[in-house]
Formats: sequence, structure tokens, C-alpha cells
Amino acid sequence: MYMRQSDWSPGQYLKFEDERTRPAYDLLSAVPDQGVKYAVDLGCGPGNSTELIIERYPQAEVVGVDSSADMVAKAKERLPGRNFTVADIDKWEPTKAADLLYANAVMQWLPEHDRLFPRLLGYLNPGGCLAIQMPDNLEEATHVAMRDVAADTRWAIRMSEADATRSKIGTASSYYRLLRPYCRRIDIWRTTYHHPLQGLDGIIEWFTGSALRPYLALLNKEEQADFLEKYRQILARSYEPDDGGMVLLPFPRLFIVATH
Repeated sequence: MYMRQSDWSPGQYLKFEDERTRPAYDLLSAVPDQGVKYAVDLGCGPGNSTELIIERYPQAEVVGVDSSADMVAKAKERLPGRNFTVADIDKWEPTKAADLLYANAVMQWLPEHDRLFPRLLGYLNPGGCLAIQMPDNLEEATHVAMRDVAADTRWAIRMSEADATRSKIGTASSYYRLLRPYCRRIDIWRTTYHHPLQGLDGIIEWFTGSALRPYLALLNKEEQADFLEKYRQILARSYEPDDGGMVLLPFPRLFIVATH
């Protein structure tokens, strides 16, 4: 099972727009210079990453795809006149061959990468690129704490569904071996960003827009408050605010730019 973004909140997600857009920019910057005439932003969210693609390739046809109708609505509001579609990436097919398939912070929600990634490569023109960025933080203290709280007997049975929403991603070597038979060039790297946030509240606020959503969606308001309070207590063991109340959130991400 994996998380579909049908109930995502664009407003909550965009509270950290600058921080969330930086990896998107870094990913796009690594795409080789080429004549991109048709690009697809897979998991486009509220359109912040789509906007980057349009800025880099102003003459190209750039479309966005997302499983969340709310996100697509926000993207259309941000980029009027552009083509956005509500669709599940694991079932989506393009109307024509693409020069760039760009997937920023979405593939971690999808299973069976050994099937999905080669299929997406098959939708590219020769010389086209599949560009992927995925959070690689399931073993960070923030996510270990989520699973610890989810194991509470009050809601453990329900939480097993939430634990399964996020796909554990592979290693750089495993993706290289997977993609090498289909590609003329593969660039893979891992970067850890360090985001300064306003204490434990800042960490909770960050993940309320992403990784905490499948857990909180299964609880009523009272249970949500209890869940977040226990989450805060566990976070305090790993993150100590400085004298100004700030903490640094380490956030590792895996990048892949595969040229067909």
C-alpha cells in the first residue's frame, strides 16, 4: 500500500516552499542541457517545481500530473493556462514521448520501483531524461519517532496502514544496476540538507505537511493531539533547540538523473 495525495493540503505543504523547492532546483540543475520540447512534472504538487521547469525551458510544452485534485487546483491557480492533470503516476501514460520526466519528492510514495522506473524510461525520446529526487529519511530520528508513536496500543492496529504508505527506497547502487541496461548515462548522488526550524514545533509543522499526514488522517482530533504530544516528547530526545530556540533538521535526499 502507498499514500495517494488525494487529501494533501497545498497550504500546509507550501509553508516551507523555499526549503522544499531547493532540492527541486538542484535536481533540475543536474539535467543535461538538451533540446527539451515536451516535459512532464510527475507529482507536480502546487506547481512550484513546474514553475522551475518552465523557467528553464520557456519554449517547451510543460505539463503537470498529480494524484491530488487540491494540489492540481493550486497549480492551475499558480500557473494559469498551463496543462495539469489529476492522475496516479503508477497508472499514468503520456500522450506522446517526452524529453524530460521530472519527479521531485513523489516516488517515495510509490511501490515497485523495479517495474515503474523502466516503464517511465520507455516514455522518453532518445536522449531524454528521467529525473528523480526522493527523501531518504526513514531512519532519521523524526521518522523513527513516528513509528514509535504509531506502536501505541491505543491505535497500533490502525497505524499499521499508515506505516505501509511510504515505500522504503533502494540504495544508489541498486538504482544504478536497475537503470543501467536502459540508459546511456546515469548520475546518482545523495545530499543531506540541514533546515533551521523554530524548535520542535517547527519540525512538527514541517512533517504535518508530508510524512505525518497518513498517521494523523487515521485519528480523530483528540487522538491527533495525543499523537503529536507523544511525538514531541520523543523528538526532544534527539533535537535540542539552541539558545534562540532553533533546531537544525537533517534531511537526506537521493537524486537520480537517468539519460535514455
